[in-house]
Amino acid sequence: MPVSVVVGGQYGSEGKGKASLHIARTDPDVAAVVRVGGSNSGHIGVARDGRHLALRQLPAGAIDGSKHILIPAGAYIDVDILLSEISLLGYDAGRLTISPFAHVITQAHKDWEARAGLRDALGSTQSGTGAAVLSRVARGASSLPTAVLAEHVAPLAPFIGDTVAIARAMLDQSRRIVIEGTQGFGLSALHAEAWPKATSRDTTAGSFVAEAGLSPLDVDDVTLVLRTYPIRVQGRQAGPLPYETNWQAIANAVGIERDMTEFTTVTKAPRRVGHFSADIVRQAIAVNHPSRIVLNHLDYVDPMVADGIMTATARAFVEKASADIGHPIDWVGTSPSDMVDWHRAGALAH
Repeated sequence: MPVSVVVGGQYGSEGKGKASLHIARTDPDVAAVVRVGGSNSGHIGVARDGRHLALRQLPAGAIDGSKHILIPAGAYIDVDILLSEISLLGYDAGRLTISPFAHVITQAHKDWEARAGLRDALGSTQSGTGAAVLSRVARGASSLPTAVLAEHVAPLAPFIGDTVAIARAMLDQSRRIVIEGTQGFGLSALHAEAWPKATSRDTTAGSFVAEAGLSPLDVDDVTLVLRTYPIRVQGRQAGPLPYETNWQAIANAVGIERDMTEFTTVTKAPRRVGHFSADIVRQAIAVNHPSRIVLNHLDYVDPMVADGIMTATARAFVEKASADIGHPIDWVGTSPSDMVDWHRAGALAH
């Protein structure tokens, strides 16, 4: 009964959607992709026609349209965003199922976060996800906005169904399910060293499995995704970033002339960037016990990697990162769309 879980090992934006899409495309047994979490983070996948699709509710692993999408009880839904993405990918009720117990993010949740000043205090996206989490936990016993279940929202009615039963039937047929986790280990509400500079949920593989309504015994694959230069959102109020540098310094170091600045998917604010730090990754490995590690943005170390050339500089970076984190790197991302097996590519580079 195979389940793959994709989890971030730093502070988000590691390329979990890309890893999920790679698994879905390369494993013929994948039947469904699950997206947990809310609309406060975005996942990018490159479609077969070359479009870069940034999704905040649907899993990037399902952008090809060939896999069933499950939005489980542990999800938080911004209805307008979800319906827009459903239209973008061309999904219908026959290929997308939403748990009746998923919770809906309302305008009242967004307004509550704005009044609470979470953007200034924590660097929050103010998507309403955190307030929806609080409403769920409060169970109506506070001044928080009213919690709303997906089954009570008319536009979602065609998609409402038993996501657990569907997933269990697939697993009973030995079909694989991919759970596409959100954000990164360093933002976990339970495990982040910088708490309260964290997100509103736990961001580990175990929690993602629970949010999907599946058993830990179903999981046979945990993919931990990293990036060569970890990022955090803008503003020191968002939390510390070890060995912080800037995008221009990275570009100068490797001879890239273009502006490398990245912007967040949700707020469109420039991201902060730092040098690779093994400390947070070792913690993520201890908690998630991954069976596979992905390192994305190797082309930021040497742009020749994007052309399929595994240079000595790129090879040295991967080998040092592997030694520092105490775990081999299995796959490397060489461009926004490309992922290669490092055990093969690294050997060929010697």
